[in-house]
Amino acid sequence: MKLYHISCFLVSALLISCAEPVDAQYGLKEAYPNIEFESPVEAVTAADGQNRLYVVDQQGKIFWLPANAESTKANLLLDITDRVVAGGEMGLLGLAFHPDFRNNGYFYVNYTTGDPLETRISRFTLKKDGKGQVDPASESVLLTYRQPYRNHNGGKVAFGPDGFLYIAVGDGGSGGDPQNNAQDRTKLLGKILRIDVNNPSGGRKYGIPADNPFAKNTEGFREEIYAYGLRNPWRFSFDTVNGRLWAGDVGQNKIEEIDIIQNGGNYGWNIMEASDCFKPEANCDKTGLIAPVHEYKHADGVSVTGGYVYRGKNIPALQGKYIYGDYASGKVWALTLNEDGTKASNELLLTTGFPISSFGLDQNNELLLLSYGGEGKVYRLSSQAK
Repeated sequence: MKLYHISCFLVSALLISCAEPVDAQYGLKEAYPNIEFESPVEAVTAADGQNRLYVVDQQGKIFWLPANAESTKANLLLDITDRVVAGGEMGLLGLAFHPDFRNNGYFYVNYTTGDPLETRISRFTLKKDGKGQVDPASESVLLTYRQPYRNHNGGKVAFGPDGFLYIAVGDGGSGGDPQNNAQDRTKLLGKILRIDVNNPSGGRKYGIPADNPFAKNTEGFREEIYAYGLRNPWRFSFDTVNGRLWAGDVGQNKIEEIDIIQNGGNYGWNIMEASDCFKPEANCDKTGLIAPVHEYKHADGVSVTGGYVYRGKNIPALQGKYIYGDYASGKVWALTLNEDGTKASNELLLTTGFPISSFGLDQNNELLLLSYGGEGKVYRLSSQAK
């Protein structure tokens, strides 16, 4: 996601140009009509029985909303604006609740901070006073890594079905990955990481899963790496039925891509931009590189926002389809796979008319969208036929 990094003029032009009529079968409804946020970038739930929706504001705050759609107040969970460097593609970018959050009160965040700039993966702990707030001093920093530029920070954190914490890391920024970070396995940039937060080892506040592709390697590769060759993975998610890991990876000048992430997979950047050679521009060596399951050119949008496989009940026609969008064009699509994992179809569902910063799921696995800039709203995807 390019956030402020995409000019307002370009976003406006794309949103206007993409206002073509589409099938009116699908639409959006405001999930909380009375609540707006400054710069919402994430919406997640916790398995705590509270039926709350947690919204991350890029500036450094986390809010929680009750199930009541008529609520007029976003309740503050955490404020770390004093340590977050926000703006452009930087800020508080990700939130994940521990699977046992109900008992331990742990949750994890991904944010940029400091001068020189770095990313922190930190754990915070909910107070046990029942008021639903967090002491900023409860922070425990698990992992930090330098950011050579102020863009391509990735940002997503989420627990997989295996109980490990997955972390999306961009290539470090600028353009074209000038330091070749994404292909350098001695660096964390341009990767998806996987760590064990329950079993610290090796003097770290986390452990390395035994089946990480470079666990216990002797070549100096970072053991945290799960997959590499990524430019700026903006939002990944796990299919709640089969555990498949999906990611949207933002392209350079021509192509946006959707990837299915495999343990040890190399997704090609910066040798490839999706299915096209990038460095060199022709006759690049594609050996061992995993192609996207789907890609689209910049006529349809210039900054993919990864979504979720729909497993809710309200829209049966979308069951099992991967729903994703584009930040700049505001388009939302449904991607269908064949049984062998290849693409079967890609259907345009609607054009929102606003930049889509993120997708989310509520407690019932119904799909949410966040609008960024102007009115920072939470929307629900709905079927007009229902």
